[in-house]
Amino acid sequence: MSICGKMKREGLVRITVTQERFALAQVFAISRGARTEARVLVVHVSEGGVTGRGECVPYARYGETPESVAAQIAGLPEVLDRAALQELLPAGAARNAVDCALWDLEARRAGCRVWELAGLPAPGPEITAYTLSLDTPQAMAAQAARHAHRPLLKVKLGAQDDMARLEAVRRGAPGARLIVDANEGWSAEIYADLAPHLARLGVALVEQPLPAGEDEVLRGMARPVPVCADESCHDRASLARLRGKYDMVNIKLDKAGGLTEALGLRDAARAAGLRVMVGCMVGTSLAMAPAVLVAQGAAVTDLDGPLLLAEDRAHGLRYDAAGVHPSDAALWG
Repeated sequence: MSICGKMKREGLVRITVTQERFALAQVFAISRGARTEARVLVVHVSEGGVTGRGECVPYARYGETPESVAAQIAGLPEVLDRAALQELLPAGAARNAVDCALWDLEARRAGCRVWELAGLPAPGPEITAYTLSLDTPQAMAAQAARHAHRPLLKVKLGAQDDMARLEAVRRGAPGARLIVDANEGWSAEIYADLAPHLARLGVALVEQPLPAGEDEVLRGMARPVPVCADESCHDRASLARLRGKYDMVNIKLDKAGGLTEALGLRDAARAAGLRVMVGCMVGTSLAMAPAVLVAQGAAVTDLDGPLLLAEDRAHGLRYDAAGVHPSDAALWG
């Protein structure tokens, strides 16, 4: 029986922000560059002796830095709730961390779980993709072979010799389901040339083949495998521009600006006839935990951030053959 209840808000909250660094298990490369660590911001929101946490990953692609995101959060008022937050900050990393911290705070004060507060069914595990970093064909074949036991592999592409890379991954993991992420690295001509081969190699979908500002051409192009909007989709306001160009949207809390908008975006995308993928930046289990709620029943789940770290934080999410499991209350929610 749920013990979820309502507690009177005191109104004033105290918000603190800290930057943390987590070493990656290996160099992680995409078409825009490589990194060796995850730099995250953790927000603590306290009220009445209770504290909630949220994590975000500032992303340079969207003009964010740890310093700029921290400054956005520092400008928030002391009287704050989730509804007001949606108006005070735009979609992005800053709003995500604060929104998720407020959900966590509310659940802890009410003595229940976030999914209960949100009126959602009890969550279960979801099979998640595991990402293969962009590298030489030989190195990517070796990565694929090491992870061939995983049911779903995400292949980072978006550079020269992508066909050789994809062929090498398929040889290394012949039984795995594959999805491809070009991270805006292809032109329309490259996509048109590669698309039939994606289907031949059994690729289930391709993420963001073209730059977000140059994707209008997709409207008239053949899509032999489903095409998923990532950089082109942030929040519900993005959806009107995606119809006819994409078959699926990748919902990331750092783009949407938190769990509140991500849940709304999920429902609106499905109502618009778009399938849903739930993805992540490279962060810890604290960042993944709210996304697991959004990923329930998604066509594709890509919440492997903690698997790419040398070491996750305490009370991290559990990953096993059933997928990524919902968080314990000790971590979040």
